[in-house]
Amino acid sequence: MILKALYHIDALPLTGDRQNMKILCISGSLRRGSFNTRLIRAIRNSAEHIQIELATLHEIPLYDGDVESESGIPPAVEALREHIKSADGLIIAMPEYNAGMPGVLKNALDWLTRPPKEMGSTFSGRPLALAGATPGGLGTALAQAGSLTVLRQLKVRLFPDHLRVSSASDRLNSEGKPDAELAKQLERWLQAYVRFIQG
Repeated sequence: MILKALYHIDALPLTGDRQNMKILCISGSLRRGSFNTRLIRAIRNSAEHIQIELATLHEIPLYDGDVESESGIPPAVEALREHIKSADGLIIAMPEYNAGMPGVLKNALDWLTRPPKEMGSTFSGRPLALAGATPGGLGTALAQAGSLTVLRQLKVRLFPDHLRVSSASDRLNSEGKPDAELAKQLERWLQAYVRFIQG
C-alpha cells in the first residue's frame, strides 16, 4: 500500500474551502529515519483543519517499458496517482543526492506520466510545493533547482517559496518534532502555500 499514513489535524474552526482541504505529501526518501519524512510529519503538525496524507515510494518498481507493455501500470503507481488527483495540493519533500533529485523520486514521476494521456490529468495545473531537509548547509537547494526542469515539463503550478531546512539533525527530532524557530517557519510556509492553492 503506497499510502503509508493518513493524518487529520483538528483545531479551531476555519472558513471557506480550507476547512475541507487535503494535501498529499510525498517523501522522496526510502530511509526509515529520513529527515524528509520527519519534515512532512512536522508540516502535518503545523496544519489546522487540513487533511495531510503522507506517501512513500517503497512499492514502486524501477520503470521498465517491457513491464509496462506486458503488465500495465503497477498498482502502487495507480494508487499514488489517485491520491494525487484527489488532493487539493501536492508537497514533495526531497533529499539531495550528489547535488540532484533522488533516483527513486524521478522514477516515481516517470511512472506517473505513463501512459502519456495520464500526465495532464495527474499534474497539469496542480499546485505543487517543494520542501527539503538535510544535515548539511544548503537545505537541498541544488536538488530542488535540478528538479525544476522535470516539474516544468509536467506543467505543475509551482509554489515559488521552496522550503529548505539545513542542519536538520539539530532541528528535527526522530519523531519529526521541530525546534521552536522551525515550527514557526513551517506554520508560516504552510499558510502561504494554502493561500497559493486557493488562488
